[in-house]
Parts: sequence; C-alpha cells; structure tokens
Amino acid sequence: MTDPTRTRDGGSPAIEFRGATLAFADGTVAVDGLNLTAAAGALTVLLGLSGSGKTTLLRMVNRLVTPTSGSVLIDGDDVANTDPVQLRRHIGYVMQDPGLLPHRRVIDNIATVPRLLGRSREAARAEALHQMDTVGLDRDLAHRYPRQLSGGQRQRVGVARALAANPRVLLMDEPFGAVDPIVRAELQHDLLELQRTLGKTVLFVTHDVSEAFKLGDHIVLLDTGARIVQQGRPSDFITRPADEFVSRFIGLGSGAAALHTEYVDGHTLVLNSSEQPVGLLGDQSEDRNSAEGSTP
Repeated sequence: MTDPTRTRDGGSPAIEFRGATLAFADGTVAVDGLNLTAAAGALTVLLGLSGSGKTTLLRMVNRLVTPTSGSVLIDGDDVANTDPVQLRRHIGYVMQDPGLLPHRRVIDNIATVPRLLGRSREAARAEALHQMDTVGLDRDLAHRYPRQLSGGQRQRVGVARALAANPRVLLMDEPFGAVDPIVRAELQHDLLELQRTLGKTVLFVTHDVSEAFKLGDHIVLLDTGARIVQQGRPSDFITRPADEFVSRFIGLGSGAAALHTEYVDGHTLVLNSSEQPVGLLGDQSEDRNSAEGSTP
C-alpha cells in the first residue's frame, strides 16, 4: 500500500480538522466543532491546560479516536477512508513515554516500523542507524537495551523510531515532559534543527508556554472542548493577546502594556516591568542584521 500521508507532489501534507466533534453519551464534549488547519511542512503547537482536548486531537489524526461528527483530513483525504493500521505505520508518533520494547535492542526498536512495512532486516537496521545519526545518538548505543540508556537517550530513540519510516506527518504528545530541564532544552534545539532539515508536518502538544514559544511556527491555544482561544505566531500572543485569559495563560497578567524586548545572544526576549523574562520571540538574528545593515 502506498503511504497514506504522502502528498500528490511528494511534499509534506497539511492536516485539517473540519467541524471535528467528539461527544460522549453523558453529554461531555471533548472536542466541539473544531475547524483548524496545520500547515504543510510547519510545526504547529497545540497549547492548553490538561483537559483541553490536545491529545484527543492527535489521536483523531491517526484514528485512535473517531470523531462523532466532522472529519480529519490529510492532504485533502479523510483519514476515515484509510485503513487505520496502515495509516499509523506512516505517521510518526512520539509520546512522553517513548514506549520502547524492553527486550529489544535500540537498533531493533528503531527498525520496528520499517520491518512492519516489509523491509528486510538488513535494510531496516541500516535505516535505524541512519536515524540514530539524524537524532544525535552514538551508533555505539545501537546494541544496548532501553534500560541501559539515560532518559534523554531513550527519548531520542523514540524520535528516531518515529522517523524511521520517513513519515510526512509527525505527532508529538508532550515528548520532552519527563526529562530534566537541561536535556529538555537540548531535545527542543535538536527538534528545531531536524525540522529545518526535514520539513515535516508536525503537530506538537504541550502545556508549557515557553516550549510552545520556542518551537512553534504556529501556536493554537485551546480551552475546554478544544475551543480555539487564539492562534498565530508566538509574537502575536505577546504583542496582541486576544483577551485576559490569554494574557494570564502566557504569564502577562494585566500588564501587557509594560512589556518590552531585549536582544540577547541571538534571541529576542520579552521582559516585564520587573525585568523578568516572560517569553521568547525566537532567533531573529538574520532579520536584525539585515535591518541594522539597511539604510532608512
């Protein structure tokens, strides 16, 4: 079967939710008529508190959850029309717990999906080694078991496994939430580098505002029922919060007018009136250098 996430021109596909709703018999509405498009080749962050429907939306994409009404499309094709097993084998999925098989070595954990897709053991293992290089894992770790790895190494194995079948879509559900802050920062940096190189369509779930600002090309802030409160670039949330809920959520309180920016080590920091950082607008060094070098 062909890759159900592959676009007609070979590029990365967009993901679209059209009136997607998930309601339960007791009247609870987990997702309430969501209309949202995750742009092709971009990293879209779903941001919100627990219970806002973030993980449910990921599970709708790979058919672990079926909407009670509405639809989810990849490259214009309704995922409901694709065999769920084949769909999942062509979508990378990374969770907080990478769920590695404890009795299988690193190389065979990564090779799992290529083997399921019919590749030979040799070809699947070669791909696994390539993906270890891609995510910054030393090949000397290939024949270790998961229990012999650090938390950060296990999460890199999880990312490598998700990439091993060359998926066009990558779903990431708070993948760095269980590691310490230093490792988390390293993994975030590596993900940005991977995305610049690979250009996947990524849906990334987090409840961490700083992580969303650092990673997201596009951020979608969700409230209960997966209701969109605001969406846009990270800078939009800082400079134009939609309402008081957004201001409070991202840590501005009611003092948005007192914010200012400071350029530090290639990044634009957003500071409050007490000089405390409340956000990061990203690496804008090229734009800054261009502007400083231009003549008004």
